[in-house]
Amino acid sequence: MTGYAKRQCTAADRKYTVEIKTLNSKTLDIIAKLPASLRSRELDIRTLLNPLERGKIDLVITEEAGTATAAQINTDLVLQRYSQLQQLARQLDQPTTGLLDTILRMPDVWETTENTDLADNEWQTIAGTIADTVADVDRFRQQEGEILKKDFIKHVDLIEQKLNSIPQYEAERIDTAKERIHRYFSEAAIKEIDPNRFEQELIYYLEKLDITEEKIRLAKHIDYFRHTMDHEENCGKKLGFVAQEMGREINTTGSKANHVEIQKIVVGMKDELEKIKEQLGNIL
Repeated sequence: MTGYAKRQCTAADRKYTVEIKTLNSKTLDIIAKLPASLRSRELDIRTLLNPLERGKIDLVITEEAGTATAAQINTDLVLQRYSQLQQLARQLDQPTTGLLDTILRMPDVWETTENTDLADNEWQTIAGTIADTVADVDRFRQQEGEILKKDFIKHVDLIEQKLNSIPQYEAERIDTAKERIHRYFSEAAIKEIDPNRFEQELIYYLEKLDITEEKIRLAKHIDYFRHTMDHEENCGKKLGFVAQEMGREINTTGSKANHVEIQKIVVGMKDELEKIKEQLGNIL
């Protein structure tokens, strides 16, 4: 699920900004960009992100040095960069003015003389900020989840309404089947029809078209979908499985429909189910 949060804290005379952005993904995929002072804590930081469970997680932590931080130029690196850029500018027939200013804006040419190791209490401050940011993201996702739940309920209700409208056309299917069988006999120039054999053929034909079981199973899947949303956490994958079963029953109903209006209802149910499936990847 998508989410975003940002927090700041101060530790070791430095200001740390923690920014987390999440996008949809089937697994937990963490991309962490950390300052040098936190690279030794990367495993601990990734553990702090585990409550997010799923999604592509972009974590960016930036560090701003305090006023007391001393820094000096890496002269050798500056000379090397300047020489390389001058040579490249001549090859490209470009002016060389402003090269020094460009190089001095590169962060890696400045070396801090301050110890970057964090004390335990300083790390705890940063860890607490990361945990709070994760909680903010989780709340963001919960709000989005409530919106998606309302959308799912709307589409499931529409599927149920369409399912309940099928029986009004089922009696007509029997009359249509009788007419069709009579027409086959007429076209085959069969004048005398055995009533018992006719009823047997009709029953056999109607059994092949019977959709009672499909309707019952689809109704149960609809109830289970609602129950899962209301009573289970992290139910995205389960809802996906239930939606697949709903689709199977809808497809079977369509293949057995043998009636224009029922076919239209089936198409409508498929459309609503597809809207549900499009959003299922967005929930945990």
